[in-house]
Formats: sequence, C-alpha cells, structure tokens
Amino acid sequence: MHPAFFFPGQGSQALGLLAELAGAHPQVQATFDEASQILGRDLWQLAQEGPKEALDQTTNTQPVMLAAGVAVWRVWREQGGAMPSVMAGHSLGEYSALSCAGALTFEDALRLVAERARLMQAAVPEGAGAMAALLGLDDEAVGDLCRTQAQGQVLAPVNFNAPGQVVIAGERDTVQRAIEASKAAGAKRAVLLPVSVPSHCALMQDAAADLAARLERTELHLPSIPVIHNVTVETAESPAQIRSLLAQQLFSPVRWVETVQAVAERGVSLAIEAGPGKVLAGLNKRIDKRLTTLPVFDPDGLSHALEASAHV
Repeated sequence: MHPAFFFPGQGSQALGLLAELAGAHPQVQATFDEASQILGRDLWQLAQEGPKEALDQTTNTQPVMLAAGVAVWRVWREQGGAMPSVMAGHSLGEYSALSCAGALTFEDALRLVAERARLMQAAVPEGAGAMAALLGLDDEAVGDLCRTQAQGQVLAPVNFNAPGQVVIAGERDTVQRAIEASKAAGAKRAVLLPVSVPSHCALMQDAAADLAARLERTELHLPSIPVIHNVTVETAESPAQIRSLLAQQLFSPVRWVETVQAVAERGVSLAIEAGPGKVLAGLNKRIDKRLTTLPVFDPDGLSHALEASAHV
C-alpha cells in the first residue's frame, strides 16, 4: 500500500524552515524563487530571516507554507519517492495537497492562498478575534462550553486536532471567557494561540463569499491522487464541488481526527508529513496507532521516509 501524504497548515512555520533540506536539494530554493517571482515578494528571505512577527502574519504564513509543502513534494518525487495513495492537508495544507495532486497549478494555488489570507485578515479587525487550544476535554464538552460562553456572540470548536485537543475560535472576549471557564469544565490546559485571524468560524463567512468568487475564476481539475477534504472528510466528485468545499472550509471545522482515521481505514500504514515541523506527526500518533507518520523537512527525515516507503 502506497503512503499517504499530509500537508501541515499555519502554526508549523518557524524561522529557518527547510534550510537544511535546501542545502542538500536545490529544488527547495527553486520552488521558493518561483513563488517569490509569482507574488512579487521574497518568501525565502522572510522564511529564513524573518522577522518572526512578519512570518507569523497570516498574509505571509499562508504562501510560505504552501511553497514549503510543494518544495518537499518536488524533492520527494525527484528522489524517486513513492506516489501516494491519498493526500490531505490541515486547513491551508489542503491547497498544498490539491496543487501537488494536480488539481491546481502552483501559480494558481499561490495566488489563491495569498487572496485567502488577505480576505481572512480583512474580515475581522486585528485583535477582535482569537483562537485557543483546549486540552483534556472531549469534543462534546468543548461544544457545551462554547454554547454556554458564546452569550449571543460567535464561539465554536474549529479544529478537532486529536482526542482531547480541540481548538476554539470566535470573538476575543468569548474566547477569553471560555479559557477562564474551561478549568471548571475539566480542561487540563487552555492556551491562547498566537494567530492574527479567528479561522474556521462564522466570523469568516464574508471572507468565504469573496473567496468563492475568486475560486469561480480559477481553473480547477479533479486531482490525479485522491484528496480528502477538511469539511466533509471525503473526496470531491467535481471541480465545482472542490470550489464549494474550499469556500466552506473558511468557516467550517477542520475534522482532522476523522481525516486520519479515514486514511487508516483505507489500509494505509505509512504517512509522510510534507513541510516544516512535525505537528501532524504528533497529532496522528494520538489519533490512530495503525498509522505511522514520518515528518520530512530535512535530509535525515527525507532519507528515513524514502527508505520506509520502499518497504511498505
């Protein structure tokens, strides 16, 4: 059985990302050079030198993470790595998956995520929204907490990342209320996340409508490798459905636990995390023990993953 490919989203970026891989494989630098030329800004310099505050801005993070995922994929293919049986991406990572699977050109994917990031940032004034990770509560308890603390405002579970790890998003004061109330509800920890946009909640509906209009003008094909979507935990049946799912994704939860389970149910035992860091590898370990996830962001990780995939 061929491996699965998973692409991380925002939160996995860090200064110096993919530097070692780029030192060994020129394809990384070439991919970032191509992306920088398309968008008219130096993404590699930003990713390597920062400042960190600039890299963490949604409008910069999203194109950088897309370029990073595609760069790892290109190195993988150049090194003769196995074609995946299925792909998925966490939030923004879904665009990386669709581009690598041939549904979107790299240029169109870059322009889309740059616009997606701009629309998301513009939808909610800086500081008006927030996101927090709640640890140690089950999904139902988080849903109950959001309902009781919303008090007529927007507050919802938005990332089902692993059992006992759910991210919530909404207006800043509702998120603060939920953090304070979470201990009494049984949470082990509640952590405010350093993000500039409250993703995947109803505050993103205006941004989603504008993104849908942009998607209508973008050429899309069915991917050559199945891509499981965040919104439905299923593959799409037409380019029109992909457009719809990408727009809905902005205000819908990322169903990551179910996505990983769906991949394991296909009989896949090995997954590659393509991009900086090992956030998904950590989550996946807690979601389904049948699946081993190997992060590929440096030469050692690449060698290990290539060897492991040759013996699956």
